[in-house]
Amino acid sequence: MSTNELAGVIVPTTTPFDTRGDINFSAIGEQIDWLVECGVHGIAVGGSTGEGHSLASDEYAQLIETAVSSTNGRFPVIAGIITDSTRESVRRGQLIKDMGVAALQVTPVHYLFKPDDDATVEHFRILTEETGMPVIIYNVVPWSYLNPDLLCRVMTEVPGVIGVKQSAGDVKLFADLMIKITPGQLVFSACDALLYPCYSLGAHGSIAAILTAAPKASVELWDAVRRAIMNKRLIFINAYWCFGTRCWAMTCPPQRRLRKLPRESTLGKHECR
Repeated sequence: MSTNELAGVIVPTTTPFDTRGDINFSAIGEQIDWLVECGVHGIAVGGSTGEGHSLASDEYAQLIETAVSSTNGRFPVIAGIITDSTRESVRRGQLIKDMGVAALQVTPVHYLFKPDDDATVEHFRILTEETGMPVIIYNVVPWSYLNPDLLCRVMTEVPGVIGVKQSAGDVKLFADLMIKITPGQLVFSACDALLYPCYSLGAHGSIAAILTAAPKASVELWDAVRRAIMNKRLIFINAYWCFGTRCWAMTCPPQRRLRKLPRESTLGKHECR
């Protein structure tokens, strides 16, 4: 499936286990059939909700293969990769690259230490080059969050990185990212409590745990917001960014001097009055 179809309510599926702790592969199709009936627009398999971080490589590969087969082209499948090295991320991507997955959802390397910006860019560059797969950055690890500037840098310098699943629970960071992206770059909301405001800011969809529990209601919310703001959302974003752009003055010591905002960066593409 084309990455152009990646939009709307993309549900993180759970991974069913039996009493011995083995994956119950026969139950996967039932869950997917139910999600089709609920009208969702895609699924993400093997992510946090699907306990992808706990699966052995062979389990992971069989899980993705079963999900794609059960979906049978009815909507796109995103495969989660939660590992802690470039090498292992590449290995998992190569295991599933020919299975019909639309994209990979990949966390940054995150155990204990955060790589610097250049290393992060290189991590995603190698992953996309070695797998030939589109990648969505899963920006979820609190001590390894990528800020909006770095996220945009990765998407710009690594063409195979097509978007971000933004899990940082901060509407301001989400708005920053929406302003900075260029056409064709995707941003998905991943915070249950922020779906409505993120949709209002122009999110391309959501990949969040609440969708798994209430898929039909989640589709109704997405549809309702899309109907209400289809032609108006950028007006509100632009108006929001006008605040503060004219305010530059000295402050009373020892407070820091107010920073002059670069009007050309915020208003160059989005003029307002």
